[in-house]
Amino acid sequence: MAQQVDDEWRGWRAAAEEALYGAHGFYRRPEGPAGHFRTSVHASPLFAAAVARLLCAVDEALGSPAELAFVDMAAGRGELVTGVLDALPRDVAARTRAYAVEIAERPEGLDPRVEWLDGPPQGVTGLLFANEWLDNVPVEVAEAGSDGVPRLVLVREHGGERLGEPVTGAEAEWLRRWWALPAEGCRAEIGLPRDTAWAAAVATVGRGLAVAVDYAHRAAARPPFGTLTGFRAGREVAPVPDGSCDITAHVALDACALPGARLLTQRAALHTLGVTGARPPLTLASTDPAAYVRALAHAGAAAELTAPGGLGDFGWLLQPVGIAGASLGGLLVDVPDHEEQ
Repeated sequence: MAQQVDDEWRGWRAAAEEALYGAHGFYRRPEGPAGHFRTSVHASPLFAAAVARLLCAVDEALGSPAELAFVDMAAGRGELVTGVLDALPRDVAARTRAYAVEIAERPEGLDPRVEWLDGPPQGVTGLLFANEWLDNVPVEVAEAGSDGVPRLVLVREHGGERLGEPVTGAEAEWLRRWWALPAEGCRAEIGLPRDTAWAAAVATVGRGLAVAVDYAHRAAARPPFGTLTGFRAGREVAPVPDGSCDITAHVALDACALPGARLLTQRAALHTLGVTGARPPLTLASTDPAAYVRALAHAGAAAELTAPGGLGDFGWLLQPVGIAGASLGGLLVDVPDHEEQ
């Protein structure tokens, strides 16, 4: 059921906030995000296994603390945190305290080891992992008018738009720094709320690593007309802020990055974590056909997670907190530059 609100003109930030997280918002639906779109988590258990290996590297860098945190931001229905716990070595799992952060109610049957919260815990030691969270932090949309001045795009519940007042203050400064609009009709999503949200999430980590994974772009290649879109039942649809669809926009991860951060592609990150998509040798087909079939399926799933033009092009933002990047043994922090392209 679509939410019922006055059909007033509002900025996209307020409209999307209500449509996604209001009392009848999209993210409160019982089917959860997996009912409408497929993330890396849903594509293959290889993704959770790779995150588990990353958590083990963080654990080693921290000196194997008595309690190791894994915080799954925007946890959906707990698919990632469950997969990570299942993939951890027994000794690490025994010390891991797992948190799922989500506005929806705790799903039935979730592993009892997982603590279900509506906000991240404070002062944790370990890994905070935000997979496709920032793209759903609502932002204002700006468009250059006929005079070249960036103006807020206003929207009604049915999706109709018009231009509003000029962008001013901190939002105008953000546009000047991160996403200039060179000509009439050019659009941008003003990522300031995402910068703030990410900084607040990182601040909850006492020591360890915070990672954001998302659809992303960098300053050298901003899309000229923005990326605002919707998803419903596995299909991309027009973004209509009535609660019937997901509303998302790619993330300017370079703007979110704090000092000491590293940006790279999912392809580079997962290659470093052992997910390569390499096909098994043909000789295995004759010596052990069943193993060959399993290895081939594994390679296919890995290829999907790392594919150029698809999930492999997602951005990974890595933010060490209280630990030196070198203490991770080069894992993700010292990826060769050519892998980041």
